[in-house]
Amino acid sequence: MTGPDHLSSRAAGRATLARQLLLDRADLPVMDAVTHLAGLQAQAPDAPYVGLWSRLSRFDASELAQAIAARDAVRVPLMRATLHLVTAADCAAFRPWVQPVLDRGFAGQAFAGQLAGVDIDRVIGAAAAMLAEAPMTRAELGRALASQWPGRDPVALAYAVTYLFPVVQVPPRGIWGGRGPARWTGAESWLGRGLDQHPDPERLFVRYLAAFGPASVKDAQTWSGLTRLHEVADRLGPALRRFRDDSGAELLDLPDAPRPGPDIPALPRFLPEYDNVLLSHADRSRIVPGNRPVPLPPGNGGTRGTLLVDGMLAGTWRITRSGELATLRIETFARLARPDSSAVTEEGARLFAFVAPGSGPDVVLAVAPSAPPAPSAPPELVISRVCVGQKGQIGRQGGQKS
Repeated sequence: MTGPDHLSSRAAGRATLARQLLLDRADLPVMDAVTHLAGLQAQAPDAPYVGLWSRLSRFDASELAQAIAARDAVRVPLMRATLHLVTAADCAAFRPWVQPVLDRGFAGQAFAGQLAGVDIDRVIGAAAAMLAEAPMTRAELGRALASQWPGRDPVALAYAVTYLFPVVQVPPRGIWGGRGPARWTGAESWLGRGLDQHPDPERLFVRYLAAFGPASVKDAQTWSGLTRLHEVADRLGPALRRFRDDSGAELLDLPDAPRPGPDIPALPRFLPEYDNVLLSHADRSRIVPGNRPVPLPPGNGGTRGTLLVDGMLAGTWRITRSGELATLRIETFARLARPDSSAVTEEGARLFAFVAPGSGPDVVLAVAPSAPPAPSAPPELVISRVCVGQKGQIGRQGGQKS
């Protein structure tokens, strides 16, 4: 009997990119894509829009905004106790499954100690009634609860609720270009449906592999924040195909899932803040060279993120505005070959047209100051600069050569 087939890190990376719709943009409706991806990380409210723009061939931001407004998609604390954008159906399925992650997350905070001796079930019952009347910020909820539990920290009371009671964040936060405070309400009342009382761990594990595989059990645990997923994988048994990676670790996958060859081209892709493709494996080396720390900038999203070149994390990007002028600055960790530089600036120009339409745009590609410079080169090297015309035409304005 032969052992599991070998799957190189590059081949595993190409497979994950294919599942993540980052090899070829998919011609899918927005909600089908959100379902396929098992959600998108959404701490930065506008980040899922950039994530879907990079993955779909005909993405319309208004389609996602309408789904959020109609409560067909929601932003809810889920995997790793972080906010994710998911469909209403996946909120009902995933939220009970990850409750142990949220329990552990709250128990590890100082807030939990500040509520010693408090009947948390009573707090949650009171909060559920308040949130059913109107969505509230944590500050508003904390003040209201503190009136019933005087002497207890209002912030701790509010955090207990948002970790231990199923809640969602409501619009206008999460609407493309919209702004508003983070207000919460009960998930079941917002969706008009109950959550799954008996989540199916095997089905959810399979959902992970369909979106991020091939992957190890540790990878699945990193994505979800859950433990003891070896037991789930064991129950799936022969329903999964097994591989060995370059280090000999076991990778699990769905038998018929796409696994393109390692030499399949991967065009440049601009990712938003906190994109799950960078955060959902214990071993990130298939996409993150040297397991480099993933930049996690603050903000509302849509103005900064990371860059993939040839399927690997290769740099960061940021859009800044000054009056009517907007600039997309792309900084790579190392100097790119000329074909890659051209492809990156052209894709950046398309990103610019999506994020900042109508601006007087300017796209700058440079080697990051922290990158090792080429011999005899200055510490920062502007490789090229691109102008996007008002109708989307791309024109070069002359780069500086080393």
